[in-house]
Amino acid sequence: MTIRSETCDGILLVTIDRPDARNALSLAMTQQLIAIWEAFRDDPACRVAILTGAGNRSFCAGADLKEVGKFYSSMTAEQRREKARTQPGLGGITRNLDPGKPIIAAVNGHCLAGGLEMALACDIRIASENASFGLPEVRWGLMPGAGGSQRLPRAIPLTVAMEMLLTGDAIDATTAVACGLVSRVVEQGQLLDEAFALARRIVRAAPLSVQAVRAAAYEGLEMSLEEGLELEQEFAEPLRQSSDVQEGLKAFVEKRDPDWKGK
Repeated sequence: MTIRSETCDGILLVTIDRPDARNALSLAMTQQLIAIWEAFRDDPACRVAILTGAGNRSFCAGADLKEVGKFYSSMTAEQRREKARTQPGLGGITRNLDPGKPIIAAVNGHCLAGGLEMALACDIRIASENASFGLPEVRWGLMPGAGGSQRLPRAIPLTVAMEMLLTGDAIDATTAVACGLVSRVVEQGQLLDEAFALARRIVRAAPLSVQAVRAAAYEGLEMSLEEGLELEQEFAEPLRQSSDVQEGLKAFVEKRDPDWKGK
């Protein structure tokens, strides 16, 4: 088994477990991840996910290059484009599969190529001190094909993104946090503890509220402020009619933790 998953108290931990190959993803591993993300999406008891890599040397080095050539020769260009339009991408979450719930990338070591593209598809990224981030595809005669050319310029300043995309150079954890690619850098041995602490804070919030604010933030990115403000109300109004908002207000008055039902 090269993908491990386990759930505890509403938190799903997904571990890419192929450290001898820098946690590179085979086609079979992507299929495993697709099934895991679909199950996460469909399970109301599962509220937040953490994605990480086994060991301390690599989060994920991207697609297994030994399989890339076989993949390209297995279908025509049009077949590949159709697959990209309709099916989940590398690691599942890079294209056509949104679980609708937060995913935290806990980046340990090298986060390269498709590995960075998976991390970019996560909602929050935290990194250990030894982490590095890069999209080296241009050095192989390729280009990022799982969202890297689109998500990276949206995540960090354009000039930093373009230097990474055009040279294939990687940046270290200090640079990554300075430009906003990750929200924090922690000691290597504390990475998963920090990720779980963050996940638990999200779990304490109302599940419908978390999902709504996540969706509103992403859908509003390409809108004008005026359009975004209208969108915000479209998401906010159903929450005001929910049982959970009544529970939240009651818990606030009674100075206790709310008992969320997701209704």
